[in-house]
Amino acid sequence: MTTRRAIVRMTTGAEPARTPDDLAVEAPLVLGLGGETLATLMRTPGADLELAAGWLVVESGVRRPDDLVTLRACWEDGTDRVHVTLRDGVTPPRPRAYLTGSACGVCSADVLDLALLARGAPHSPGWTVDRDVLVALPEAMRTRQRAFARTGGVHAAGLAAATGELLTVHEDVGRHNAVDKVVGRALLDGALPATDHLLVVSGRVSFEIVQKAVAAGVAGIVAVSAPSSLAVDLSREQGLLLAGLVRGERMNVYAGEDLVR
Repeated sequence: MTTRRAIVRMTTGAEPARTPDDLAVEAPLVLGLGGETLATLMRTPGADLELAAGWLVVESGVRRPDDLVTLRACWEDGTDRVHVTLRDGVTPPRPRAYLTGSACGVCSADVLDLALLARGAPHSPGWTVDRDVLVALPEAMRTRQRAFARTGGVHAAGLAAATGELLTVHEDVGRHNAVDKVVGRALLDGALPATDHLLVVSGRVSFEIVQKAVAAGVAGIVAVSAPSSLAVDLSREQGLLLAGLVRGERMNVYAGEDLVR
């Protein structure tokens, strides 16, 4: 997930110094279905099968582990690839003609199919979560962000229980990729929909992040940064808890405040 490059470090009052520095790796991953390219994702290597599975959750009709007949990673034609075979009857994703960068999970998509988001109630009747659990989750995830500790250049996402237990954490240069890796792991474990669980993200919350959260069936999102207006609107429409700017003992609740004890 990391590599080294020579840099020049400049500090006020000191001579410039040439030194090696750790950087997050950004490299392409080609997703293929039936011999055709579905998409090329710019991502941080690692958990590529989870990334592909999570991407398919929101981009196609994948709902259960057995919807994926095969999921195979390989090195082919000088590029990392994941080849997918879907179960008969599963809606295949629409191929994307362009590169999907690490900054945007919906770039190059020509349609945002909100119908794919209809997954049922994200939480059980009467489900709530303690405020102290929410404010503690970003720091708990931070202790597991090893690539970030070395580079300062990757995002993280995690899936947590309402008790505050972090079940899984993944890092990537793209925050949407980190979310896909988390969702993909839950899919492969047969844990979707992730009802009564929380998606924790290290960056801002845009529409695409809420879209993926709804597709995964989580009850809410906890974020270090702020959401966009469309992210708030979609969270409220779908009945999600959305807590942003969660730092120290403070947070803003943008949606689902009735779910916080």
